[in-house]
Amino acid sequence: MKNENQQVSTFSQILLWFGAAVSIAEIMTGALLAPLGLVQGIWAIIIGHVIGGAILFPAGLIGAKTGLSAAESVRISFGKYGSFGFSWVNILQLLGWTAIMIINGAKAFDGITNHLWGYQNEKLWCIVIGLLICIWVVISIKNLSKLNTVVMTVLFIFTIILGFTVFKNTSGVNVVEEAMSFGTAVELNVAMSLSWLPLISDYTRKLEKKITGTLWSVISYFVGSTVMFVIGLGAAIYTGTSDITSILMSAGLGLIALVIVLFSTVTTTFLDVYSAGVSTANLSKKVNEKFAAVIACVVGSLLAMFVPISQYENFLYLIGSVFAPLFAILFVDYFLLHKKDIDPSHSHSIRNIILWVIGFIVYRLLMPYNSIIGITLPVMVAMGFICFIINKRKAGSINELSN
Repeated sequence: MKNENQQVSTFSQILLWFGAAVSIAEIMTGALLAPLGLVQGIWAIIIGHVIGGAILFPAGLIGAKTGLSAAESVRISFGKYGSFGFSWVNILQLLGWTAIMIINGAKAFDGITNHLWGYQNEKLWCIVIGLLICIWVVISIKNLSKLNTVVMTVLFIFTIILGFTVFKNTSGVNVVEEAMSFGTAVELNVAMSLSWLPLISDYTRKLEKKITGTLWSVISYFVGSTVMFVIGLGAAIYTGTSDITSILMSAGLGLIALVIVLFSTVTTTFLDVYSAGVSTANLSKKVNEKFAAVIACVVGSLLAMFVPISQYENFLYLIGSVFAPLFAILFVDYFLLHKKDIDPSHSHSIRNIILWVIGFIVYRLLMPYNSIIGITLPVMVAMGFICFIINKRKAGSINELSN
């Protein structure tokens, strides 16, 4: 199913993906790299984000060139029912992300209101954040440009102030005793970028300028996310805390801190719930994307309010292990084997589904081991190579029979 005429500008996508990058989750993940120290930590951030960006770009480009959402584009390699499997898995991980983002935002909001007025109510802030995300969904991507311009300007100022606050005093260094290998740190950065892999086509599919728009979308996320990770790293090393509330309060932002936490959470989580709606619509043409996105937001808010959610490092790795091999197969089919269109008679591909499962297993088995570039890229290259050989040989056999 093709979508509406592509009318989204490159500038609006830059704002959208910068908003996705500026989030509390990125700062908290950056703080996990503190055991490496500042210099090695920054190198891990850069290398991990370069790899992540290099993987995000072709995924976004497929959506831009075909006009298909991520769930729809998966039909190229896995058929109709294979894309249904993708949709269900994607919906579940997006509900998880929605809950994580909302509870993190609510906790930060709670800390700030407690500091300012001595008032705390996490569940209320979950509701407030959830309602704002729903408003973002109703406004829709096409009508968000002016609002996003204002919000992104505020968030950009926030990153400058926050970065200055963290690095203005480097005299005291917090000693972090936990061990972390360089490869593990790189993989954590790659995993955060890959969490957007099953989403990016949902937004690039409507771009006016396909290649340029996709490239700038990835660059915008790369810059914003890298800065957030470095701020989280610096906060853990120099201030001894990665708590966003403490950092914002020490910057003397007061009420502005509430706005920063609120909108950074909303602009990031909006992409999660909207894509959950898009993946739901792939399951049935009768489903309205906006309505499904609102339902996803409500469910995510309820999970945030009533289900204990703490660390999500393993959640990131799980996402990588599921979607990295899947997209490696899609990249080979689309870019190397030139399968550009969806075959309506193609209900499923047992061969590619088996390769996907093998890739998942290989990823999980390799997790205890480290390379300087992590494990995602090696797994994707290996699965891509195997997929190319197998599918190329099958195509050759079919041509021989037809002759």
